[in-house]
Amino acid sequence: MSQEKTSNPLVPIAIVVAIPVVVCLILMLTDEGIERSLLWAAIKTGIILTVLGGAISFGVSRLAERNTSR
Repeated sequence: MSQEKTSNPLVPIAIVVAIPVVVCLILMLTDEGIERSLLWAAIKTGIILTVLGGAISFGVSRLAERNTSR
């Protein structure tokens, strides 16, 4: 039996979600009416949530891999 390496389902979802987010970010950066401190706070929050989600996803995939090998 060959073991298949399962891909993380969050990767394609993250790519699809990231495209409109990046476009909105570019639009907000070029708009003079947007308060810069609020924009940077939103960017920092998004980065923190992305890192946290990635860490949780990585941990769950390792846990699932460990449990299926028993």
